[in-house]
Amino acid sequence: MAVSATSAHPPASPLPPLGSRRGDPRAPMRPRPPGPGRWSDPVTALPGVGPTLARRLRSLGVEQVGQLLEHLPARYESFDAGARPVSALRAGEEATVRVVLDSIAVRPTRRRGLRIVSARVHDATGRMGATWFNQQHLARVLQPGDELLLRGRVGTGGRREIAVRSHEVLGGPGSEGLHTTGLVPVYPATEAMPVRRIRELIDLARPLARAAPERLPARVRHRLGLPGAADALVGVHFPRSRAEARLGRRRMVVEELVVLQLGLLAVRRAQSGTRAAPPLEATGERSGPLLAALPFRLTAPQRRAAREVGRDLARPVPMRRLLQGEVGSGKTLVAVLAICQAVEAGAQAAVLVPTETLAEQHLRTLDAVLAPAGLAPVLLTGRVTGAERERRLLALRSGTAPIAVGTQALLSEGVAFHRLGLVVVDEQHRFGVEQRQALAERAAAGGGGAAHLLYMTATPIPRTLALTAYGDLTVSTIRSRPPGRSPVETRWVREADRDEAYELVRAQLRAGRQAYVICPLVEEGAAAEARAATTEAERLREGPFADFRVGLLHGALSADAKRAAMVDFAEGRIDLLVATTVVEVGIDVPNATTILIEDADRFGLAQLHQLRGRVGRGEHAGTCILFGEPPTEDGARRLEAVTQTSDGFRLAELDLEIRGEGSILGLRQAGPTDLRFARLSRDRRELAEARWLARRALRDDPHLERPEHRLLRDAVLQRFDHFPRLLDA
Repeated sequence: MAVSATSAHPPASPLPPLGSRRGDPRAPMRPRPPGPGRWSDPVTALPGVGPTLARRLRSLGVEQVGQLLEHLPARYESFDAGARPVSALRAGEEATVRVVLDSIAVRPTRRRGLRIVSARVHDATGRMGATWFNQQHLARVLQPGDELLLRGRVGTGGRREIAVRSHEVLGGPGSEGLHTTGLVPVYPATEAMPVRRIRELIDLARPLARAAPERLPARVRHRLGLPGAADALVGVHFPRSRAEARLGRRRMVVEELVVLQLGLLAVRRAQSGTRAAPPLEATGERSGPLLAALPFRLTAPQRRAAREVGRDLARPVPMRRLLQGEVGSGKTLVAVLAICQAVEAGAQAAVLVPTETLAEQHLRTLDAVLAPAGLAPVLLTGRVTGAERERRLLALRSGTAPIAVGTQALLSEGVAFHRLGLVVVDEQHRFGVEQRQALAERAAAGGGGAAHLLYMTATPIPRTLALTAYGDLTVSTIRSRPPGRSPVETRWVREADRDEAYELVRAQLRAGRQAYVICPLVEEGAAAEARAATTEAERLREGPFADFRVGLLHGALSADAKRAAMVDFAEGRIDLLVATTVVEVGIDVPNATTILIEDADRFGLAQLHQLRGRVGRGEHAGTCILFGEPPTEDGARRLEAVTQTSDGFRLAELDLEIRGEGSILGLRQAGPTDLRFARLSRDRRELAEARWLARRALRDDPHLERPEHRLLRDAVLQRFDHFPRLLDA
């Protein structure tokens, strides 16, 4: 339990005194530090914290004392360093005063729902009034004679009065000035667990900061000029300056990123070291005729990426490479060359995609591209049944089918390959680190060594995110503009101009072109998605586009219905396709020149860029129309950004800043990050430092067995608990 300012003991280190915000230099002793076991105590071990309060804290992800102390402020409010005398207050200024309460009462007003708490207070220099709004409970809690710190704005009328913004009662438990002086932390909070209460609880837990595990070795802290764990926590929660708060947070960010990078590097090491992969040497027997038949030459970035992939395939270590590039930049051709190399070496290749529709699209593309090489892939999805399925499974088992295309069912039980050497995974951003590891294990389950894995994504990934979320992979990037692609003009259209935008779309349809209308996912679930798209299709069919053929495509349709809609659109039997984001990837209709996106502010920048890539794929220029009335500043920033640049990598950086990192180890692609302290858009320096530190630590101590690495090892194994024996490889 925190002690009052008059009984606090000064520390022997740079750590501010535990018992108060300012401390008492006269106190000669320092309390014995708590044992490390106190860090994992339940919050109910704190005085005054019962089951109800513990339940409210749980909604913030706080169950243990350590989690409470690691609940960091979102920002700080800067107040005066100390209290001002009443006589020195100036009208209109914001200040803190230290006063004694004379009287307090609730004053009703004519305005419904508004109650004013009015008080009279004084100090040695004068008297004044104080008011609170809609806090009538204070009339029961505060008593005449209480000594108070009041923070607020001094009135500009003739009467000296302060409108109280925050207050605290002196002489009770807690640190003086906690809510009213200096840099006051503002925490992420809930209605049931307000900022003020969190501040008081963290102050209560302050002495237990010394139980924080010291995971960073002393030499690392010294090299980077970082404080110890306890000093960092106190510096963040009770800073004497903004520099002290920044240093404390930096220490916690570096530690978090070091743990993450150690785990990701260990995952990569485990993937490459547990089982050898078949070295797949290129001969040119298949790739030579394929390249000769192309009507164009590979771009320099394509050639570089192909060389990187080819070198990996020729090694006896499993390739784990991410190939990223814009829609149409030539990733598929790089993957096709890798497939040719695998077949030339006597191995088989499998192409995995997330949906059956995308699998069929890939089959058509690969059929055409691989024909000069004398190769024909087989399709294996849920639609292939009966004798035909058995025939294809036999071809894979015997090796007579060198290439398979399908969903993840390709690597399920009952599907066996003669010699699987390469797995290409498209749209890999749908897989987190854990899913990638599971995929690698399944790919190696058939015996004969681990398969090489090539992941592809058309969602550009910022370098900072790639170093973190994809630290278990090597990254190749194709940044060149897609050759032969027509430009796409992007317009943000307000509701008042909707009819004008519809006329633009109708003009394109009358000219023989086609268009998409994209409906956002307003509610979770396929049924809600289907309702939204169906309602919009009916409205357009009966209204603005009554003279045109309107089709419908959404995720709740059967596979056959989705396939029929896409075929009808691709072959020109549908003029306007109303769809959800099922068209985000894998849909190639060169005659589609316009895409209209409803409630565009509901989408992330990367997704808007992907949707925009559905048009301008032929000889005619494309137009992307964004309908939106964003209620938030972030929504407006996204729409402004996508109209101003067509650089997907720049948009990805902006998306990272606006929407957050999403889940690093799992599937969630945006929103609240599972990084607790670090933010990749902000902490780039710390990420680079953590990457370097992790590499050096694993080089010098591969299993993190040295005493100075013991706590780091424990943290890595706890964070990567889905990877048993990760550091034993």
